[in-house]
Amino acid sequence: MSMTEVRDAMRPVSVAKVTPQTLLQSKQASTPITALTAYDYPTARLVDEAGIDLLLVGDSLGMAVLGYDNTLSVTMDEMLHHARAVRRGTQRAMLVVDMPFGSYQVSVEDTLRNALRLVKEAGSEAVKLEGGAAQASRVRALTDAEIPVVGHIGLTPQSLHRMGGYSVQGRSETAAEQLREDALELERAGAVALVLEGIPRELAAQITGLLTIPTIGIGAGPDCDGQILVFHDVFSLSFTKQAKFVRPFGDARQLMQNGLAQFREAVAARTFPDDAESYHMPSGITLAGVPLTEEDVAAMSAKAATVCK
Repeated sequence: MSMTEVRDAMRPVSVAKVTPQTLLQSKQASTPITALTAYDYPTARLVDEAGIDLLLVGDSLGMAVLGYDNTLSVTMDEMLHHARAVRRGTQRAMLVVDMPFGSYQVSVEDTLRNALRLVKEAGSEAVKLEGGAAQASRVRALTDAEIPVVGHIGLTPQSLHRMGGYSVQGRSETAAEQLREDALELERAGAVALVLEGIPRELAAQITGLLTIPTIGIGAGPDCDGQILVFHDVFSLSFTKQAKFVRPFGDARQLMQNGLAQFREAVAARTFPDDAESYHMPSGITLAGVPLTEEDVAAMSAKAATVCK
């Protein structure tokens, strides 16, 4: 592929701003929805300029960029910090921010207060919270407050301890029925989209067919209305064992490792910076009262190289 073809492929399909209505229209037209996480300005710029539809500041930043063992330790202040950076790098994509653990579990009032902070202080265009029918009252309250909500059912990482680890959900008929009811209840409460994580493909396809709002899958098979992955997983930048559903689309880790090795070697060999990468005194300016000639500079460089060997 030529460089021109690469650039053309990276151009957004549309420059129009993505909204909840855009996502709904995509579902109705059977147009796949693309979604990725981002946690800072440069990754947000890259994701947005690539034409991705939905950009999620996920609480997965706890593991992806902060080094936590799970998402439970992520705070509102950390979500706000990263969301603000992502907001500055996002123009076209719909910006969704996760509500971290503890920011909505206590009460509807807490939920509204924290969601309003994400909208007012970080520029979020929607918030995402985990859980099924039990969260319907919160989804309804947020919707009434003019805050779009993306739901999240199936494998919900904030329920790590209750679930006993990260495992596929909905594999029994009883569990599948509960997830179907959860999805319908969240839609009735006003959710604009629904993330389906870690559930059987067949169940995800069924839920997608039942709902009028779009579904975004992660580990839920190809039959959802859209797909989302963690940015760092896409580019092999994660330092944990990868789930079955993760497919790397580039190897940024190897690229960075190679670049770091080359930098270290260049500094050690005194080939970086070279003369072209250095600033020089203006002609006629003296140091310590002695004019420096080109021969003086060469001699000083040679002496420095000998001392450092």
